[in-house]
Amino acid sequence: MKFKFIEERIATIFMYLAAFIVVAFLGSILWTIIKNGFPYLNWSMISKLPSGGFYIGGDGGILNAIVGSLYIVAGATILGLLISIPVVFYLNVYLTTHSKFAQLCRLTYDVLFGIPSIVYGAFGFTLMIYFGLRTSLLAGIIVITLLIIPIFIRSMDEAAKELPKDLMDATYSLGATRLEALKIFMKQIAPGIGTATFLSIGRAIGDTAGVLFTAGFTDNIPTALDEPAATLPLSIFFQLSSPSSEVREKAYAAALLLTLIILVLSILGRIFFHKYSKNKLR
Repeated sequence: MKFKFIEERIATIFMYLAAFIVVAFLGSILWTIIKNGFPYLNWSMISKLPSGGFYIGGDGGILNAIVGSLYIVAGATILGLLISIPVVFYLNVYLTTHSKFAQLCRLTYDVLFGIPSIVYGAFGFTLMIYFGLRTSLLAGIIVITLLIIPIFIRSMDEAAKELPKDLMDATYSLGATRLEALKIFMKQIAPGIGTATFLSIGRAIGDTAGVLFTAGFTDNIPTALDEPAATLPLSIFFQLSSPSSEVREKAYAAALLLTLIILVLSILGRIFFHKYSKNKLR
């Protein structure tokens, strides 16, 4: 008994130590970003486009990167949902849980989930070369869509697995069609869809490698899908590469803005999950 008590105390100490290390790293990152970026984060920086010589100390802001990120994330999120929801419905309604094909699909999505974003960017770049395309907003949207589809599918699939097994049988016994069953299915996994959406947006808006090869970069706001688009992560990268210390400090301001966006998305995701999980059958 005494040995077991000591073992539990040691395990508890290691758990507290691990939690402290994680919190300390997070606090260190936030402190660095806030300390260096907050003095330079102002409305002028957010609302203006880069002017001539911006990356060597000129005036201007990062509005092009903010709008470009929103364009890419919005397009990728819509496409990702349109592709992922039918896949999850097929895996959980048309196929049985123990279906070999369903298990193979889930294994495939797990592998895709773990592939680094730079591999997606290289794949998209290879396709662009093959079809003779140039860097553009559309190419960035497509690559980011491929990047977040596994997140959508695996997150929603886990939510769908928790549904009562007799729910769909009861729906069909009342004479419901597949389309009507889809509506019930969607309502029940709404918390999972919301969580997957916010997770995917957070991953998409912070990606650098994928858009580096495909979306390109520009100081202007794209007005068409075939034009290059700037993003916040790439803007931060180019600012940190500037020889001007003032521009490098602005990179921390852009990083702070990106961190705040992801923080807001995380909070909204939690609110959405708690709000709609009340309607879920258990």
